[in-house]
Amino acid sequence: MLPSENIKDFLDQGPEYLPSVSVDCVIFGFHEQQLKVLLLEFKKTKAHALPGGFVFKNESTAEAAKRILWERTGVKDIYLEQFYTFGEPNRGNWDVHKATMASHGFDLTKEHWLLQRFITIGYYALVDFSKVKPTPDIFSDVGDWYDVHDTPPLILDHNRIVAKALETLRLTIDHKLVGFNLLSETFTMNELQSLYETVLDKKLLRANFQRKMLNLGILERVKKKFTGKAHKPPFVYRFNAEALDKQNS
Repeated sequence: MLPSENIKDFLDQGPEYLPSVSVDCVIFGFHEQQLKVLLLEFKKTKAHALPGGFVFKNESTAEAAKRILWERTGVKDIYLEQFYTFGEPNRGNWDVHKATMASHGFDLTKEHWLLQRFITIGYYALVDFSKVKPTPDIFSDVGDWYDVHDTPPLILDHNRIVAKALETLRLTIDHKLVGFNLLSETFTMNELQSLYETVLDKKLLRANFQRKMLNLGILERVKKKFTGKAHKPPFVYRFNAEALDKQNS
């Protein structure tokens, strides 16, 4: 069987990329009281990795991250933030790239551009889980969601990248109010509190949390959510970005 022409095209693109620079994206989603992360599973080797890629010489690292996110999720206008640069001399075992290419029929020499040292720039993205259609790349069979606390071993230093992204998200969920990007357009206060508790990994007092959120002045009450049950239906809210912008202006 001949190697994939798509993979050959990729290997030949080396000179078009910025040398020794890559981008790795930690894509978070929230579903059924779990904070999820999107991972790819490589064909044949079955190794797991973050969605990532390389930076063309005519694009910024942010543009590269947005391109990768679009290709892996099918969603545009995603909340995206650069959070850390990973530049240790030995970030991981680069033999994984050599083994992956060999499984497709390509034997790379140690001088090949793909086997050189890379500094990777980490971005985390927050998405509405319901809108994402995980799409594998040319090396992957599967793009799937995993509980962020129960991920499989990942290639290179990708487990560390996930941990650093989660640490950053916990630090910014209050300060920048980024958590709303993980919810649907409308949500109940219980759903919002569940998100915060899941991300922060701790229980919050309901009355205090509700008072805090309402006092921010960035929630717009939409309607009540009728469930057909006897208890009082909860209010449904949506995030008012304009109100937040006015507060910060």
